[in-house]
Formats: sequence, structure tokens, C-alpha cells
Amino acid sequence: MRAAWDWVGFPLHLEDLLEEGSSPAAGPDSPAGSATPEGSIPDTLPILPVRNTVLFPGLVAPLSIGRASSRRLLEESLPQSKIIGVFAQRDAATEEPGPEDIYPVGVAARVLKLLRQPDDTLVIVIQGLERVAIQRVLMVAPFLRAEVRLLQSSSPPREDLEFTATVEQLRENALKLVQLTTEPAEPALAIIRNLKDPGQLADFLAGSLNLPVEQKQPLLEQLDVAARVRSVLKHVAAQLEIARIQQKIQKDVSSAISDQQRRAFLREQVRAIQKELGEDEGGPEQQIEELRQRLQEAGPPQPVLQQAERELRRLRHLHPASPEYAVVVSYLETLAELPWNKLTEDNLDLDRARQILDRDHFNLEKVKRRLIEYLAVRKLNPEGHGPILCFCGPPGVGKTSLGQSIADALGRKFARVSLGGVHDEAEIRGHRRTYIGSMPGRIIQEIRRAGSRNPVLMLDEIDKLGTDFRGDPASALLEVLDPRQNHAFVDHYLDVPFDLSQVMFICTANVMDTVPAPLRDRMEVIELHGYTDREKLEIARRYLVKRQLHEHGLKHGQCRWTLPALRRIIRDYTREAGVRELERQIAAVCRHVAAQVAERRIQRFMVTPSEVGAILGPPRYVHETRLARARPGVVTGLAWTPTGGEILHIEALAYPGKGNILLTGQIGDIMKESAQAALSLVKSRARDLGIPEDAFKDVDLHIHVPAGAVPKDGPSAGVAIFCALASLFTGRPVRPDLAMTGEITLRGVVLPIGGLKEKSLAALRAGIRTVLIPQLNEKDLAELPLEVKQQVRFERVKTVDEVLTLALRRPSRKKSPSVQNLKSARAQPVSAS
Repeated sequence: MRAAWDWVGFPLHLEDLLEEGSSPAAGPDSPAGSATPEGSIPDTLPILPVRNTVLFPGLVAPLSIGRASSRRLLEESLPQSKIIGVFAQRDAATEEPGPEDIYPVGVAARVLKLLRQPDDTLVIVIQGLERVAIQRVLMVAPFLRAEVRLLQSSSPPREDLEFTATVEQLRENALKLVQLTTEPAEPALAIIRNLKDPGQLADFLAGSLNLPVEQKQPLLEQLDVAARVRSVLKHVAAQLEIARIQQKIQKDVSSAISDQQRRAFLREQVRAIQKELGEDEGGPEQQIEELRQRLQEAGPPQPVLQQAERELRRLRHLHPASPEYAVVVSYLETLAELPWNKLTEDNLDLDRARQILDRDHFNLEKVKRRLIEYLAVRKLNPEGHGPILCFCGPPGVGKTSLGQSIADALGRKFARVSLGGVHDEAEIRGHRRTYIGSMPGRIIQEIRRAGSRNPVLMLDEIDKLGTDFRGDPASALLEVLDPRQNHAFVDHYLDVPFDLSQVMFICTANVMDTVPAPLRDRMEVIELHGYTDREKLEIARRYLVKRQLHEHGLKHGQCRWTLPALRRIIRDYTREAGVRELERQIAAVCRHVAAQVAERRIQRFMVTPSEVGAILGPPRYVHETRLARARPGVVTGLAWTPTGGEILHIEALAYPGKGNILLTGQIGDIMKESAQAALSLVKSRARDLGIPEDAFKDVDLHIHVPAGAVPKDGPSAGVAIFCALASLFTGRPVRPDLAMTGEITLRGVVLPIGGLKEKSLAALRAGIRTVLIPQLNEKDLAELPLEVKQQVRFERVKTVDEVLTLALRRPSRKKSPSVQNLKSARAQPVSAS
């Protein structure tokens, strides 16, 4: 504990140090000569600068003399006079202080004794006499000599109750401070009690307090006794409060140490008992050595080993029962288990890879070709960085299972991280070890489980990442998915770099709209479209039926499937782009057959379309079909959905009103804008279309897009809405065997759309054999399935004029029923009844 007092001396008289009648500095080591008469202070004094010391009147202090100039001062001055001037230095580092390096106020002091040490240094004992101030410097070398002026303190106020109370409070606080900080305390207590003069008490306490020179010097220069007492009281009170806090801390620490000693003693006894029982596990030292050996075997880079060694040294000083011990051990175990140098050798046999991909997945030729290209590049350049692939497509088309097949083809380990619903950045980068229950991020965890530094790591559902107050996981993935940065990926938990450049990252997403642009820029997106009915039939026959028979314990002869049965399930019991629901329905049939076989009711079962209906119940889905007959104002449009494509029967109706337009069928804002643009385009071309100028007056339009419970949006229905309005006002019906898609402009230009494959498949299922598409979508026809291109004719259009030419039937001689009815209704009088 830091002492609050610095006992430089007590207020003693000369008789306390020297025998009565002797010279003040008499003795074998004192200079010879006569002393200055007691009580007389010369007008000029030799000046002795001192470091880190402020001497007060009445105090006795020893001083060590080391400077040559100080020794010269004593040798030349003491034979003439034992009184010298003692002044504190402003800067203790100054070796040869001049007049400007010392404070202007000091103390005239009497040299009581001079001692020579064995190392030839001098020690003098001095007593402070009176405050003095330098008037004029007389000599600088070989030592300072100056003319001084005696400073007299003001007399303390008499019969002043406030001053008396202040002095007594100072005395009381000083007594308490001495009791807390001084051993033994009796001499100091006696002095404090016996000092009656307030100025002497203040000087004694100021000189004894452990304060820096900068705080003591103002107390020496203070000549007002009352002000000096108040200043010293503030310092004593502050030191008293510090001493009380230190005493409390010391008491708490002593109690804690005693408790730890007791616990340590009990643990030693438990360890001794375990040793006698043969249950001794070696203790912390053995665990530390095992961790060090495992780290050496893991072979991490040198910076990682240095970090681990620091943690091992820290572990030695922690008690095994402390929570921090378990945290450090868990961290070191994580470092030791990471595959710093473990790499699986790639199998670059292209024929084998192609066979594995064909074995596990039907069609998907674009994906297979891309993977074969990747293997070929790795074969020619093993040190190159591979691309970050992103499979984008509707659910159930095989995106996730493709990752496993790619890992099998490469001969690598496979790991998967599901990112759906992840909102916390720490899921990617890990938690810092300052948090309770911290752990590495999902990337490092999966690599640790895989046991290889180059696995195939699938980041599933990357389009479903969230963002909240805990950070943005998508931004954290920017570094992970950048081959030029991820060679030194720093997980917050590890706090050391880990090389991710050898990992083959594969991402999956249903849509790319929700993926941030910087993240999308780092990936090569490969579109996986929905399957056609023929492709679903082949997948069910080759993969799904066999897998479900195996999972339900059925042999192939016990449950035989006919192709018409599979077609009925695809047509009546599923509505999806993938095959997950198809597999569930096949599993439902297999469960029924397994129950029959287990109960020994049957031995063999043939699955036919009628049996499918009996087991699965009535059909769940009724697909939209082509229009049975043509009528004005009704057009077949095409739409893209996450589960595939659908056809839409867009209906337009006119009735008496004020020229308003009503849109129903859960239509989104973009589709509403397309309807407004279509109406404006029809009005602008009314004369060319043969529509009367007054046809739009006093009528309201209602555009409805079934089914009303399904939300719809997007600009691709613009052509269909325009055609429906044109058909309504011209009275010319649209061909029922024709569907259309495309975005329109106010200039009548047809713009390209997306999802052409899904839309064309929907048209094929509905029995539509002609589809109008934008001219700019001609490039997408190459990616359509062969069966679609064989059975559906695609008409490319550039403008809405070409659309009307191909879609509207020849004009009829009689007027449009809707316009005719409207005019008739306006001409008839309103019945009073």
C-alpha cells in the first residue's frame, strides 16, 4: 500500500541532536570552525538546490550530497556558517541548476551533522529555520550564493471559532491518517497532539505528506497561516480518503486470498484421494502439454503458433476451476482441430465425373458442362482459383443435391451451411471471445467438421439472408466469396487468418432479386429452370420410385409402377417446377402398399391411374386449359411463378360509367401501370383500329385476372391486356389456341420478358400451340426443351400492330356485343317501377 506520509523529520531543537554545550556540527566528521550564533540568519546565503524535496521550517531532514558544486558549497561555507539556503528545483532532471531552475522561495536551514559514507558521498542532516526569498543572485559558480529576504508568516486570528474548528479538524484528520498508514504510529501521534501553534502544525503536516513538489511548494510560499491550514486540510482529507479505500481493498484481497488458499488445500486433498484411487488424470500441466502437441501436429502457420503459445502461457497462470480456463482451452482445441494443412486430392478424371453427374441427376446439361469445364481447368492449372458458382432456380429442381454430386465427382468432402433466416453477422464471422458462449462462425465450424481445407461448401438459400441491428450477413460474405481476399479470412473467434482460397463455394437461391448487387457480382449465376412433364416422368422412373421403394422396405416385384400412374400424379396431384411434391405423393402410395404387404393382405401390387386416384383421393389441382371458344375481351396470357409457369385468362368488360378503370385479381402496382399504358395505347390508336371516337365516353372498364386469391405483378402482361382491350372495343375475339407475353411501351413497341421456358411449358400443358413472344426473346428459344420446340410454334413480334394481326380474328359484320349493349342501354328510358 502506498504510504500517505513521507516522514522527512520531526521539529526538534538543537539540543535533541547534540550534547549540551557542543558545537552544532561538532564531531569527528564535521567541518572545523565557529558556528553562526543561534537565531541569526545572514543576509546572504549559499544556495543548495535539492531534487524532489521541499523543506519546511521546523523539520529535520537528511540529504545526500552528490553534485560537485554542492560538495564545494559545504566545504567552503560550513567553516564560516552552519546556515545555508535550501531551495527546491523546478525540474529534477537538471544536473547543474541555475537561478532560473529553482523556486524563488525556500528555507534557511542549519546543518546539524555531516557524515562521510564509505562510497565517499556526503550525507548532511539539516533543520529548517525560516522561510526566505531570493532577492538578488550574487554568485553562480562554483556554487550559487544570493542575497535573501526573511519571510514572516501572518499571525493566526485569535478567538476566531471557524479558524479554531479548522485547526482541530486538521489535527483530527491527521491523527486518523497516521493510525491508518504509519507503523509505529505513537511518535507521530505525540508530535501532532503536542504542536499547539497552527503554523507549525501546518508546516509539519505539509512537509510530512507524500505530495509532489508542485503541490508542496505553494504550501511553503503561503504566508497566510489561516489559508495554509485550509490548504493542508484539503490534502490531508484527500489522503485520508485514499487510505480508507486502500485499507478496504487490502482487506478484501486478504479475504479472497485466504479463501483461495482454503480451496487450493481442499483440491490438493481431492487430488491425493484420486491418485490413491487410480483416478488421477495428470492435472492441468498434462492437458497443456497435450494441447501443445496437438497444435504442433496440426501444423498451422507461424503467426497462429505464436498466438497459441501466448494462450498456453496464459493458461498456466489460470486456475482450472476458473471460467476463463475453460474458454482458453476451448479456443486452443478449436485451433488444434482446424485442418490447416489437410487437403484432399482432387479426382480430375473427366469421364468419371460425367458418369457420377449423370447417375445422380437427369438432364441439367448446362450445369454438368460447366462442372466438366471447371475440372478441365483444374487439371491444366492446379494452382488457379475456381469461380464461385450460384445455382438459381425454383424449389425442388436439385440445387442442393447437385453440391453433393459435385463433391463426389471431385473426391472432396462436402459441407453445407443453411443461410435461410440468418440475421446476425456473427453467424458468418464468428463471435468475439469476450462474449459468453462465443464460438466460430458457420464457415469455420463446417470446415472444422469436414476435416479438410478444400471441401465443397454449399451456402444454401443465400437469397434469404436478413439484416437487422446485429449486422448484415450478406456484407460479411463479400470477403468469403472473393477468391482474391479469402486467403486471409479472419474469424472473430479465431482472431488469426485462415485460408479459404482452396474451398469450392457453391451457392443456391430461388431468385436473385433479393441478393445484394456486390454479392451477386462475385458469383457466376447458373439458371436451373423447372422440369417439363416428360422430364419429371423420367426423374420419377429413374430415381424417385427406386428411392421410395428402398426407404419403405419394398422390393421391386412387390410394387410395380406404370407410366400412366406416374403421369396422373404429375398432372393431377402436383403443381411445381421441381419434384419434391412428386416424391411425396409417390411416398404416400408406397406407404399404402407397404401397409398392405406388412399386414399380408397382398404380395404384389400394380400401381395404375385408378389405384392412384383410390389412394391419393380426388385430384388436388385443376390446371388452366385453353379457352373453349373465342369471345371479345378475353385473352390468354402467360405468367412466371416460383413453382413454374401458368396461363392467365385476362378478362376485360365495359359498362356504363364515367370513364374509370377497375383492376381486380390481386394485381400489383407494376401490373396496374401496364394496364394504364395499354388503355392509353388503345385510345391513341382508336382510329386505326376502327373504334368510334365516343366509345370511351361514359363507360367504365373492368379488367380481371383470375385466380383472385393469387397475387400477380410484373410488366409482361402488357401485351395481353392491350389485346384484351382492343378486342373488347373492336368486337373481334382473340384466337383461343393462342397465348401471348410481353411488355409494351406507349410507342407500341414490345419489350423482352423473363421466364420464357416456364411460360412455354405452361402453354404446352394447357394445349396451346401458338405463343406470341417479343422479338428480343428469340435468343432464349435455344434453351427451351426439345418437346416444347416441337409442339409449340413461337411467333416473334416487335410491335402491338403485329400482335393484333396475329391474335385477332377477322372482323364480324355485326358490332361488338358489349358496345352494342351499352348504346342500347343508354337509349332505353328508365322504368319508373
